[in-house]
Amino acid sequence: MPEHQTIEWKESWQDEYLKWICGYANAYGGILYIGKDDDGNIVGIKNSRQLLEKLPNKITDMMGIIVDVNLKFEGKLEYLEIIVDKYPSLISFRGKYYYRSGSTMREITGKELDKAMLKLQGKTWDGVPLPRIKIEDLKQDAIKLFKKKAVERGRLTEEAVRVSDIILMEDLHLVDEDDHLLRAAMLAFYEDPEKWVTGSYIKIGYFGKSDSDLLYQDEVHGPLIEQVDKTVDLIYTKYLKALIDYKGIQRVEQYMFHRDAFREILLNAIVHKDYSGCNPIQISVYEDKMYIWNDGAMPTNLTSTEKLFQKHSSKPYNPKLADIFFKSGMIEAWGRGFDKIKEACEKYDGPLPEYDISEDGIMVLCKACDKYLKLLHGNSEENNSLTSNERIMSELMSGKMKEPLKKILEYLKDNTEITNSIGQELTGKSTAQVRRYLNALCDVGIIKSNKGTKGNVYLKQ
Repeated sequence: MPEHQTIEWKESWQDEYLKWICGYANAYGGILYIGKDDDGNIVGIKNSRQLLEKLPNKITDMMGIIVDVNLKFEGKLEYLEIIVDKYPSLISFRGKYYYRSGSTMREITGKELDKAMLKLQGKTWDGVPLPRIKIEDLKQDAIKLFKKKAVERGRLTEEAVRVSDIILMEDLHLVDEDDHLLRAAMLAFYEDPEKWVTGSYIKIGYFGKSDSDLLYQDEVHGPLIEQVDKTVDLIYTKYLKALIDYKGIQRVEQYMFHRDAFREILLNAIVHKDYSGCNPIQISVYEDKMYIWNDGAMPTNLTSTEKLFQKHSSKPYNPKLADIFFKSGMIEAWGRGFDKIKEACEKYDGPLPEYDISEDGIMVLCKACDKYLKLLHGNSEENNSLTSNERIMSELMSGKMKEPLKKILEYLKDNTEITNSIGQELTGKSTAQVRRYLNALCDVGIIKSNKGTKGNVYLKQ
């Protein structure tokens, strides 16, 4: 049997191997063989009878657990088999906690120890109660926003939200048996969650030519249920440039990355973030790309971009918080969020975001789509052509003709012809000015002049 996560070979016994037994008990259990070399060959031990009597008592005395210690034979060689079961409670050895992970044994400390203890109790970090927060401390606007979204998306009925705040929190399973609100309720609905959890906000920065060239920045604070819309609106009004393209007379705003895809990535960051790390979600925006980082973790089987965009189960890092966002209609269950990201990227014919998942957190790289890059750099044939309708219209719509032309173009959406007098009524401009507008639209092929006995009529092409 080869050495792996639950099998270990040692040539002779040393008391430091008690750490390994502790680690097995805290992980998945395992078997420790004494009397085998690193290749699994049986080399035997001389004091097997003494160890057979001493080890069970020593392990019980030092860790309070019972293990099976079996004497094994191969020919004249004797070796020991120590079988360790997984224990439902966390086991310590000399005041420290160990965990078997892969082929290594490591000590559990800090927030990792806290998570391990919560897991053994069937709890998660966001399910811990906060005795000092009361229902009346929650922000009413945040609760109203939740109710509004939940009803609009059909996740809750009008009747279900027409209850007191305490009943709503109980229905959402955000109150413990002693009527204390849970951390998830505080994060989602409390006015200032940073009072209780450092770093529970979103930090945004716009960078120039290098990572050190920070041009401007913002922070989004408040209840998490409100942070989502605030952040999306801020990104798409201040940080991402909307380049203008035209399809005929239709004005199209082209962003580097689809808004719906960004929204899903942001929601994933909020739900999967490790809030005990005390670091804000960080969004770094550049001219042609964007990074979203959070101090979180994915399930161990989802380690790459490719796996994330395949069919997989939904295992949120903060299940209580995820349930709030699910019932609000802001996120989907069963991993559907990645399907929505893919669908949104396809609308832009753009690349999927790239995920870098490590012990330091989750970094998502969102690259600009090709259409945006062509408009940005002017490298397409149409943008390089001086007679391009799209380029001329873009120039016209960025100058003084912008507002009058918008009114004329709106009129032409529902009508097949226009005259100078109609143009004057629409814009309030003089005959000469309207003639310039109409001639400009003739130049780009949107309308054509059709002179007749009743004067000059312009027909939509």
